[in-house]
Amino acid sequence: MLIKFIFSNYKSFRDETVLDLSASKITECVDHLFDVGIGRVLPTIAIYGGNASGKSNIYQAFEYMSQYVVNSFKFGGDDDSRQKSEFDYMKPTPFLFDTKSKEKESSFEVYFADVNNESVKLYQYGFTVNSQGIMREWLNRKSKTARTYKRIFYRDSETLDLTGISTKYHKNLEISLEQEVLISSLGAKLKIPKLKFIRDWFLKNEFADFGDPAESFFMSRFLPTGFVNSKEIQDNVVKFFSTFDDSIKGFHIEKVLSSDSDKKEEHYTIDAIHSMIDSNETAKIPLHLESDGTLKMFALYPVLQNVLERGSVLFVDELNARLHPLLVKSFIDTFLNSELNPNRAQLVFTTHDTSQLSANIFRRDEIYFTQKDKQGISHLYSLSNCVDEDGVKIRKDESFEKNYLNGKYKGIPCINNSPITDISENK
Repeated sequence: MLIKFIFSNYKSFRDETVLDLSASKITECVDHLFDVGIGRVLPTIAIYGGNASGKSNIYQAFEYMSQYVVNSFKFGGDDDSRQKSEFDYMKPTPFLFDTKSKEKESSFEVYFADVNNESVKLYQYGFTVNSQGIMREWLNRKSKTARTYKRIFYRDSETLDLTGISTKYHKNLEISLEQEVLISSLGAKLKIPKLKFIRDWFLKNEFADFGDPAESFFMSRFLPTGFVNSKEIQDNVVKFFSTFDDSIKGFHIEKVLSSDSDKKEEHYTIDAIHSMIDSNETAKIPLHLESDGTLKMFALYPVLQNVLERGSVLFVDELNARLHPLLVKSFIDTFLNSELNPNRAQLVFTTHDTSQLSANIFRRDEIYFTQKDKQGISHLYSLSNCVDEDGVKIRKDESFEKNYLNGKYKGIPCINNSPITDISENK
């Protein structure tokens, strides 16, 4: 369970930026909260902001951290150009609009909880990285009753402290560790339990970027696990679809035989089955010809099922794209419903859909905004920390949507006169 994500000097975010999922001491929507024995945690975070304000960079920062943890065991190697090129691809993008930040490392850190029945352990894990590789990396852990974190490992350019890792693994780590490689990633590859646990926590989280047309296209063709062979899973997808479109009654799946004997990939054609309006017969429509909204919900189904089953985190960029606001609300409500979400999965998403910006849907600490200043630096802040012109905190009974669009909370585009308007006025 994600408690806090902190990063700095990544893309448009120069300064330390905190996405905090620990609940603040406000009174609304207490039924939303997860009580994990160490305090209350939020199930959802909605991030609003104008175009180019940095919303997607928050998504990308967490995705970057996750990919580095999962894949960095493959980086490095003085004589392996492939490994070097993989690291080159993963070099961070710092804030480029001042000379100091351009040369400074980027920093990423998470606090998360492992909740197992009554046992709760808290983890603090992070690293800093620049174009040369890892500058620092650390992992600390504590039980819910402990006052302070206990070190598991720490490394920088002069230190390699593996205090909390069994000594039988020290030599392998010391020999194999390279500057581009994270201890967490290498340790998982070496099957060191404490380090594999960290890697696996990142691996369980899911990402869906609907701001990227190519990824959106790919996801809409990514089948739920077991979909081809399991009638039960197909029926579950139909049931999922019925919440917004009850015209789909099932699916017809056929395996396509490849004419190339060297290719071993399996291909299938999938048709959605619809009822005919004037008979008891059915009509088949290729799935790829369904509406963009249906294809997006089809793309969301596998990642939704994965995070609900694992109790992990789903990051979605532009959740509202090509979806009706009521579908978006239904998707959000899944994470707020303890019966549908018994394993306490979490949702963090960016959106422009202001119809969801309501005290009837979100607590104030579940709403974040991004704003880019005149220097090109993005800032992230919670509605629960906003104050009005008199220094008074935002009330829970305000019209969030109206006040946001009126600029009270900032985080909206700065609209200048359109050149088209200027031309028409000069005629």
